[in-house]
Amino acid sequence: MTAQPVEAAHDAPLASPAAGAAGVTRSGAVRIDGIDALRGLVIVLMVLDHVRDFFHATAFTADPMALDSGNPALFLTRWVTHLCAPTFVFLAGLSVWLQKANGKSPGDLSRFLLTRGLWLLVLEFTLIGVGFNFGWWIFAQVIWAIGFGMIVLAALHRLPRNLVLALGVIIIAGHPALNLIAPSAFGPLEPLWRALAVRGPFPTDAGLLLVVYPAIQWTGILLLGYGLAGFLTDSGGLRRGRVMLFAAGFLTLFAVGRGFNLPGFDTVPWTMQESPLWSVFSIISANKYPPSPAYVLLTLGLAFVLLLVLDRLRGPVTGVFLTFGRTPLFTYLLHIWVAHALAVAVGMALGVPPSAFIDTITDPSRLIELGWGFSLPWVYVAWAAVLILLYPLSRWFEGVKRRRRDWWLGYL
Repeated sequence: MTAQPVEAAHDAPLASPAAGAAGVTRSGAVRIDGIDALRGLVIVLMVLDHVRDFFHATAFTADPMALDSGNPALFLTRWVTHLCAPTFVFLAGLSVWLQKANGKSPGDLSRFLLTRGLWLLVLEFTLIGVGFNFGWWIFAQVIWAIGFGMIVLAALHRLPRNLVLALGVIIIAGHPALNLIAPSAFGPLEPLWRALAVRGPFPTDAGLLLVVYPAIQWTGILLLGYGLAGFLTDSGGLRRGRVMLFAAGFLTLFAVGRGFNLPGFDTVPWTMQESPLWSVFSIISANKYPPSPAYVLLTLGLAFVLLLVLDRLRGPVTGVFLTFGRTPLFTYLLHIWVAHALAVAVGMALGVPPSAFIDTITDPSRLIELGWGFSLPWVYVAWAAVLILLYPLSRWFEGVKRRRRDWWLGYL
């Protein structure tokens, strides 16, 4: 099929779905199986990461990616989940472009992005934060970053797409320099800067808000997804040749920048280790908090490779990925409570009081004193159990979204 020119997508809706696309979303955007499957895969990996937080023996006492741990399996278990957040955020921006390219009016799109962004902030600071901690600390994590990015894009989507793309690149490449500036240098804007750009507790070390994902830095990735969407997709689905080109380009830039330890490319230079394996691990240990340019290039480069594979892959496993990928927010909300509740249930069966699982993120001392935690193989068993519990619920909600067009479904 002849590809629709990228420039035309600014002015004309995409054509009806063709081979490689799987119908349309609720908003009328082309539904591309590969994108849904990729989103579903990273949800599956995200569940693994959070199950490890709740179940692993050293979850609260050791860095799983420490280069002196001597545990490659634990390192890789944590490292592979680094794909999740940047892929989520990038695809959120890409999905906004697909809505616009399919004819959603600027006013309607701005209203939706503003209200959806605010709704995500509400969820982050209520159901999500409480579900993670069973306590009263407020966490600013990936949903906070996506919500803030949508609010920003509610205004920026009216600009030329290439300008939005350039802004995303500038944020990703330039924010490491901003991190060198002390928050106090922003004067009366220091509280705002700390809330949006500095990882850690806010407003003080004993504050109520814990910023895990600085919103400004992650918004750069969302803008990148919006800006690249027109290059990567058209009315027939993915432009596979271009996705392959970007995958090669991102990974090559990572290899060059990381290989030479270019200044500002990552916060921690890689070093030679005692074995070749751990030297490789040092190279791929790019900084996530906040996302360094090396981290963004590596994770998104790998995400593009996975997108190419999943776009052609068929079978029952892909079907599971599609179900999770078509109900991302619903599944995200649900998995937190399911995983945490399963940890409480297992703990009660082993004599650990439920009170020990309250405020575990900010004060895990009670669980540590009780010796809570399991070896890595048992973490994988718990991961499988959570996925088994989640799938029928996500499958049911996928059917609801397919059959109905209630406005509120667009917010779940």
